[in-house]
Amino acid sequence: MLVLRTVSTFSLCFKRPRTDSPLQPIRASRCSGGWSSFGAKAASAGSNPASQNIPRDLPAPLPTPSRSPQGSVDCPNLEFEYGDADGHGAELAELYSYTEEPELSHGRRCFEEDFHSPVPGRRWLELDRSQQKAHIMHLLDGLEVVSRDRRLRVARAILYLAQGVFGECDNEGDVLHWSRHNSFLLYQLGTFSAFLELLNMEIENSQACSSALRKPAISLADSTELRVLLSVMYLLVENIRVEQETDPPEWKTCRETFRMELSFPVHAEEPFALLLFTMVTKFCSGHAPHFPMKKVLLLLWKVLLFTLGGFQALQAMKVRRREELGLPPLPEDSIQVVRGMRAASPPAAGAELLEQQQQQQQQKRGHRSRRPLMKQDSLDIYNERDPFKNDEGGVDEEENDDVDSGIEGELDLMERDTIIPALPAQRLPIERVSFPKGLPWAPKVRQKDIEHFLEASRNKFIGFTLGQDTETLIGLPRPIHESVKTLKQHKYVSISDVQIKNEEELEKCPMSLGEEEVQETPCEVLYRAMLYNLPQYMIALLKILLAAAPTSKAKTDSINILADVLPEEMPITVLQSMKLGIDVNRHKEIIVKSISALLLLLLKHFKLNHIYQFEYVSQHLVFANCIPLILKFFNQNIMSYITAKNSISVLDYPHCTVCDLPELTAESLEAGDNNQFCWRNLFSCINLLRILNKLTKWKHSRTMMLVVFKSAPILKRALKVKQAMMQLYVLKLLKIQTKYLGRQWRKSNMKTMSAIYQKVRHRMNDDWAYGNDIDARPWDFQAEECTLRANIEAFNSRRYDRERRSEFAPVDNCLQSVLGQRLELPRDFHYCYELWLEREVFAQPIRWEELLHCH
Repeated sequence: MLVLRTVSTFSLCFKRPRTDSPLQPIRASRCSGGWSSFGAKAASAGSNPASQNIPRDLPAPLPTPSRSPQGSVDCPNLEFEYGDADGHGAELAELYSYTEEPELSHGRRCFEEDFHSPVPGRRWLELDRSQQKAHIMHLLDGLEVVSRDRRLRVARAILYLAQGVFGECDNEGDVLHWSRHNSFLLYQLGTFSAFLELLNMEIENSQACSSALRKPAISLADSTELRVLLSVMYLLVENIRVEQETDPPEWKTCRETFRMELSFPVHAEEPFALLLFTMVTKFCSGHAPHFPMKKVLLLLWKVLLFTLGGFQALQAMKVRRREELGLPPLPEDSIQVVRGMRAASPPAAGAELLEQQQQQQQQKRGHRSRRPLMKQDSLDIYNERDPFKNDEGGVDEEENDDVDSGIEGELDLMERDTIIPALPAQRLPIERVSFPKGLPWAPKVRQKDIEHFLEASRNKFIGFTLGQDTETLIGLPRPIHESVKTLKQHKYVSISDVQIKNEEELEKCPMSLGEEEVQETPCEVLYRAMLYNLPQYMIALLKILLAAAPTSKAKTDSINILADVLPEEMPITVLQSMKLGIDVNRHKEIIVKSISALLLLLLKHFKLNHIYQFEYVSQHLVFANCIPLILKFFNQNIMSYITAKNSISVLDYPHCTVCDLPELTAESLEAGDNNQFCWRNLFSCINLLRILNKLTKWKHSRTMMLVVFKSAPILKRALKVKQAMMQLYVLKLLKIQTKYLGRQWRKSNMKTMSAIYQKVRHRMNDDWAYGNDIDARPWDFQAEECTLRANIEAFNSRRYDRERRSEFAPVDNCLQSVLGQRLELPRDFHYCYELWLEREVFAQPIRWEELLHCH
């Protein structure tokens, strides 16, 4: 079968790593138990240690999904609104771990000792603006002293100001108000620049790094200075980034100035985000294990969100870019469409019982009667060797969607009679969702789709083709004319298509087209700065994401991401242990949230800026095993993860600063908050699904990775979360691989197929639901990735590598000018000059006739 040939072709993908890449791509091997081993290691890349730390346990085989009940039927609709970030107070609260709570009062003491020394009894809130500025300037002068302890005390006092002088506030709203007020005041007086210099000093502090490397266990005390500096910078960025209607005009001006300062550095050679990326790679290489990674990642995410823009800014930039390129406007606003969707009912939970009863009936009948749910198709005879089907029987059927509604269309009356008596007497009610009339998305057609349709039609009716001609319809029947007209009405030309076409023209005619005008946007500046170390940045982010994933097991050689949450003295009581356990889980969830959000931001902005920038980042993520890592993340009880209660609301900032803390008990810790779900975990899941969609969309080789890694049952379990946006991206991932899963899978999952029809955008001549002609498409997956890699390298060298463009540099043809240039010859040349002259000049005959023939 060609399916097996396709898989064997896929097993050769990425088999030979490129010598100029620090990554060794995935290598698939067929084991006795099926596709269960994928290897990924880092090839040596000079002396850069970050390139030698690719996540080694990413390619571990994904275990067969367990059949643990998740209560999907009773899951209520989740009232979740997806956005750039959570509420302002929640985002500030996630900056602090619960183990850092004593440091809040410590910062207050440092501020009050200095503030009340000249005039006791003063209150910060009672000072006018000039007096507040004078005291801030006094504190900034204290940052320039030699004493390290003195600088730390002053930094803590400034942190207390950025936290909102909670000692003088009565409620949480006042704390947040004064935190924003003080943040704008601190920035206007140059606080961010001063703390940036201190941060550079701490990063280069070799004594702190060596001290942390010698310690057997790293705790909060090892990162005190860095945590204070990063906390102040995070509060400044987050408070200034958030816009409110009541902001005065000077704050709006200050916000734009700050944005430009972070996007286009004046004095430094690199943007601020690159410094944070460098901290991430230095931490993952093992040279600085004391770096507080959670604060670094949160700050990096918010800096990217501030400088590049959020989802609404992206939509506005996309509309503006299409106008500049002369393209028709977008058919709809995708954000608004998704927000208007309703969640579909999850798969039925009684499928397992049905399957067990069917097996019992088959055993009693002694295989004399045919099995009602199994129909042979052209692929079933290779079921033992088919890698696209699960090796364990019943994995695909563990959550059959056809129990209640989908199977009626596939079974005749005789088959239905054999199944209905096997159902339990009392069935769980399945919620029927009424969808609005019409499709949520406007159908889209690519130029390639029209060309393929006309090519097939001409071959059928005329017997020859006209290449890429989509206008000539002579000789074709009238229905073909109507079909082409309909296809052209829904034709969609993306910005990426225009960019690819322009890039091809620039490669063909570099001299005649001249220099390309590249707009200096924050995204362009960031990509240029990240370009040469971008593989190391992606590997480092994925290593931290792997260590923070709930499905990862603790390993001795894995990186320690808990250095900034573990106290110096470990807990000795059960209550303290429970509190620390909640804090550790919350710490990991925040790390996953920040990494997923910043990766999605990078991918979306790079794709809008230039498609090959997006492809460069995407390919390095794929080579670093991002696809199996995300699948490994979802291979868990996803409902338990989304409804996790890893938070203690009374200890969250700013509640803990203005309210008297009640006595914590084991019962209160176990109860958690009263929220229906955890916002950050659902946000992280949607982000990871969107990243997976972006990596696999229109990439056949990566779609086959989803199939080979058996992602279908994992993704189906994610449909049990009744949230429309999450279900949409799960259904998109299922749609692109449906044609490779076989007719039996499609027949057993009719409810999922129906949901795809209702929610996912239609491509008019896409046969995703049938897959009849997959045997006629022998894709060469290795060539597909290699061709893409060659296009990316050509783009990067043309636009960013000036040295390689020497062949197009102007040439000096003046004989006197060339001979008059002074060349620096090596010292050894003077000693052997005569020998060189004899061998290279006098001993070589001059063929004057050839010189004459040339003219």
